[in-house]
Order: sequence, then structure tokens, then C-alpha cells
Amino acid sequence: MLKQYLQFKLSQKLSPQQIQLMKLIQLPTQAFEQRLKQELEENPALEGGKEDNSNELDDDFDNSQDDYNDNETIDTGDINVDDYLSDDEVPDYRTSVNNYSADDEEKSVPYAAGTSFTQHLINQLNTYRLSDDERDIAEFLVGSVDESGYIRRELSDIVDDLAFTQSVYTDEDKVKKVLRIVHQLDPAGVGARNLQECLSIQLHRKEKQPDIVLAADIIDNAFDQFTKKHYKKLMQKFDISELQLKDAIHEIERLNPKPGGSYAGNNRIVEHVVPDFAIKIVDGELELTLNGRNAPELHVSREYSNMMKGYKESKDKSKSQKDAVMFIKQKLDAAKWFIDAIKQRQQTLFVTMSSIMHYQKEYFLTGDERNLKPMILKDIADEIEMDVSTVSRVANSKYVDTPYGTKLIKEFFSESMTNDQGEEVSTREIKKILETVIEEESKKKPLTDEALAKILKEKGYPIARRTVAKYREQLDIPVARLRKKI
Repeated sequence: MLKQYLQFKLSQKLSPQQIQLMKLIQLPTQAFEQRLKQELEENPALEGGKEDNSNELDDDFDNSQDDYNDNETIDTGDINVDDYLSDDEVPDYRTSVNNYSADDEEKSVPYAAGTSFTQHLINQLNTYRLSDDERDIAEFLVGSVDESGYIRRELSDIVDDLAFTQSVYTDEDKVKKVLRIVHQLDPAGVGARNLQECLSIQLHRKEKQPDIVLAADIIDNAFDQFTKKHYKKLMQKFDISELQLKDAIHEIERLNPKPGGSYAGNNRIVEHVVPDFAIKIVDGELELTLNGRNAPELHVSREYSNMMKGYKESKDKSKSQKDAVMFIKQKLDAAKWFIDAIKQRQQTLFVTMSSIMHYQKEYFLTGDERNLKPMILKDIADEIEMDVSTVSRVANSKYVDTPYGTKLIKEFFSESMTNDQGEEVSTREIKKILETVIEEESKKKPLTDEALAKILKEKGYPIARRTVAKYREQLDIPVARLRKKI
């Protein structure tokens, strides 16, 4: 038996435009510029830069696209061409709020040309007299050196690769022989297969002084004890005094654990952080500006505007003209949406950062991390009446230029805990105090996590030993045994 009934269902769907807007909000300044460039290339109706008497999009027109079937006759009678034409010289989003910096000039970082790290090593090989096979092996080994200066591959794998890719049939002994030649190249330590070999190469290339000879002996024959800082065992093993050991360790500490990083002309791509915001202190008050590169000049192509005018003035509208005007309409709709999305992106970024700035006003005025208040994403989301995910997108990938350096915005967020006086304090404050205590400890007898927890409790922060260990690891501070010095 058939039955008919009503069913109410509440669902939420994100439109493609909303998804794209979320992606735009997440982009930092440099990535946003790339996205803007891509849109300008893909949409001929959108143009950048200032233009005299340019025809901008009007903010009041309906940007919804009409559904139509390509196989049906296109009815363009409902297209109000006037909606796409405007004499407004300045886009509305540029005057809606003063949320961009006055410094709009483009600042690019020049890259110096030079020789790559690999080529630098190959150039040195040219000074050695090698057979054809030895040269092929040497160049292959040099090509296997990573950016830190290490060859992190087994010799057996290198032998196999030489056979398969270079048609060079050899054995591990010959590869070892050529590897010793690679170890003679600069910077010292390059081509090492591990840290021990890297330090040993550097020490054996130094002048044979007592401290250096002892340091090389320690690295070659007691590396495990050295890394675990078993200093008493080292003194017994080599029959030396504490002063002699201290001098030898001083020589080891002067070595470079990453020889590849010492080559200045290796042309590695360096990521340059471009602050998305700037905070300044003016007459004791905080002033926030949005990087001007986030507020591009955009307008509609004059050519496309003339096409719309021509269609409007035409009396006989052919099928081809109707097809053309539908294409133009789609491009104009896309251009209008993109400009609206940029407007919303600017407003969202500015409102979110402004809320964070006022929430952490005491920190931004002093620069003291102990003044950071506990703050989670929901605190800001509730204040600006936006979703937590939106605040997260702003915080995770944006930087702000402050009087105390350029900071990642998400660093201002932290959980809270209650001190012995019942006050809510930021975990960042506790980490800062923990870091200070460790810096001031005696390096001959570093404080254990248990001792650190006791000191923090005395300072009014009752936290457990495992919590101290967690904060210490987050600060990238090793355990007490590895902090020990003589």
C-alpha cells in the first residue's frame, strides 16, 4: 500500500564559493599573491592594477548564474546588462574599511646566482687524477650527498645503483677507496655516512695538537660514551684529568655537524616569511595594519565591458551573440565573486587579528611572554562571532610583525592552568619560567624533571613531573643527563 508523508531534514552544505573563500582565508600573503595571479590568468574579464575611467563591478548586482542547457536555445532576455556596467573608479572593497597598509609597493627579495653545492664538489674533483671508473664513482657519490653534507646510503646500495644506472660494475672496496677521496673535499666532513665519521674526518684534518688528538681518539673509540656524557668513564678509559677532557670536548664542540650548511653558495631555496600584519605602538596604543599586498587593485576588463555594451545596443541579437554574452556573464560573475571573496578575506583577517591583538594587549605592549593570557581558538571565535575553523585558518599560517620580531600567530594561543592562588595562567608562561630555570641550573649537575617540578611548585605552579617532561620536550630541551657539562 502506497503512503504519502512529509519529512523534515536539516542539513548544511557548503557552496563551491564558500569552500573557495575558506581556502583564500587560509592562504598567507605570498601564496595569496600566487592565487591572485592564477585567477587573473584564467579569467580574462578580471584585470589587475589601476586604470583611468575603469569599469568596475557594481556591488549590488545578482551574481548567481542562470542554469541552462547547452542543447536548448539560450534566453538572455533576463540578463540586465546595466548590472555589469559601472563608472565607479574605485572598487567598493577598497574603501569599505581602512584595513591595509599604506605601504603598497612590492618588495621582492633578490636571489644571488652562484654554483650549486654539488657542482662545487665536482669542481674540486677535477683537481684529482682519477681513472674513468673512479671519476664516475666519485661523481655518483658526490651526487648522493644531501644538503647537510652526508651520504646516507649503504655502500652495497650504491654499488647496485652504479651498475644499474651508470653501467659501472665495481665492488664495495673500490667505492670505499673513492669515498676516502671525497672525504678530502671541502667543506671538511662532507661525504660522511654518519655523525661519528663526520666529526672524525674534521678532527683528523686539523693540526696534531694534544687536545685534538685526544678528541679524535674519543670520537673514534668512545663515541657512544661521549654522546651519553659518561665523563667519568671517559676519564678512566683514557687516563686523563677533568681539565684535559674539558679541552678535548671543547674542540669537538667547535666542529660542524652539518658541513653542507657551511657552503654559502649552494643556492638552496630559502623561504622568506612575509608578515601578513603589522602591529605598532603609537602614543602608548596598539595600531594594527594589514599587509598592503593583501589588498590588490582589481577591475573588469574594458574590452569585456564594451562587449556587454555592444550587446545591449544591438537590435538583432543572433544565436552567436547570445552564446557570447552568456560566456561573458559567467566570466563577469566569477570576477565579481572573486572581488567579493577578497573583500571578505580582508575583513576576516583584520577582524580576527584585531581581536587577538586586544586580547593579548598586555603582551604586545611589553613583549614579555609571561604576560600572555591563556587563549584558545574558541575565545576569539566567540568574540568575533565566527566559526572556530575560520580562526584556525587565520592563526595557523599567518605571521605578524611586532616590535619584538615577526611571530607566528598561533604562538599566541595556549591552554590555561590554575596556579596556587586560583588564577588562570597561560601554559606559555609556565614554559618560559621552566626555560629560565633550566638556563640558570648548574650544568655540572642538571636538574631532573622531578626537581624541576618541585621548583615550579615553589614558584606557585603545581604541575606534575610528566607535565614538566612534556613542556620540556615541546621546548626541545634534552633530559638532564644530556644537558650535563664539565
